[in-house]
Amino acid sequence: MSVRLTIDHRKKTDAALRHPEKAHRPDNPIARKPDWIRVRAPNHPTYHETRRLMRDNNLVTVCEEAACPNIGECWSQRHATMMIMGEICTRACAFCNVTTGLPHALDADEPERVADAVARLGLRHVVITSVDRDDLPDGGAHHFARVIGAIRASAPDTTIEILTPDFLRKPGALEVVVRARPDVFNHNLETVPRLYTTIRPGARYYQSMRLLDDVKRMDPSIFTKSGLMLGLGEERPEIQQVMDDLRIADVDFITLGQYLQPTVKHAAVARFVTPEEFADYAGMARVKGFLQVSSSPLTRSSYHADSDFAELRAAREQRLRTERGAMEMM
Repeated sequence: MSVRLTIDHRKKTDAALRHPEKAHRPDNPIARKPDWIRVRAPNHPTYHETRRLMRDNNLVTVCEEAACPNIGECWSQRHATMMIMGEICTRACAFCNVTTGLPHALDADEPERVADAVARLGLRHVVITSVDRDDLPDGGAHHFARVIGAIRASAPDTTIEILTPDFLRKPGALEVVVRARPDVFNHNLETVPRLYTTIRPGARYYQSMRLLDDVKRMDPSIFTKSGLMLGLGEERPEIQQVMDDLRIADVDFITLGQYLQPTVKHAAVARFVTPEEFADYAGMARVKGFLQVSSSPLTRSSYHADSDFAELRAAREQRLRTERGAMEMM
């Protein structure tokens, strides 16, 4: 069984208080979604079982908080995504619906509780993400490492995928996480460099790219992964350039999905990218040499992460066999 959970200790507050930093912004009307974005209301029995499982374990999911369009499909397969280090982010990205503010202190018991949940549920693959913790000297790197270590001890057969912050101005933080040896290290670029000042103002494109490059340099055995949201105003040549940058950093896996606007105070959708365009970008990414590509309007970072990991590992093994065969023929 593969279940991806979110352990989230958020106290319910008025929605208007979640994004005080965006309150002064003019409203951006939310555009009507095209037919290919719409999904059926979840009604599968397993969806309701998963929902009860979350409630019984006092868990809150990113799937619910972000109003993910895939929640019906994923929860019907008992899939969700785990978030650590609290529910308050120190960044204020224009696309993100997570609360911005001053986070609480880290929960020292969280690594063990996460590991216990993974072991009890018998997970095959687990995805762990977090809020940005610029308030911490290491950006939360040691906490990530403790969570990974606790899961390794409690569920040694479970593969671990992490989706980390950029550890901007946190020297030595990345080394701590890499030494914990997750199976997949994911860090999303989110958008093209030109749009960083408006969409991801607290981040730096080249810091994120350097992070991914450094992971592969420190430990080539770790799969690296990154993703973009489309529909924010990016142009095709810019997407191509980002793909090239990722391949220079030897990133193995790219995800491309449609940006969906959470509220009127968030960045507007510039346009809805068609399924045909997503398929075209998928073909382009494969030609550029990515081992794995997920590109569709509903693709999200951890969507189908368990089956994608199996395919990713198989693709690497096939590439290594091909390279060995070519060397033997020389």
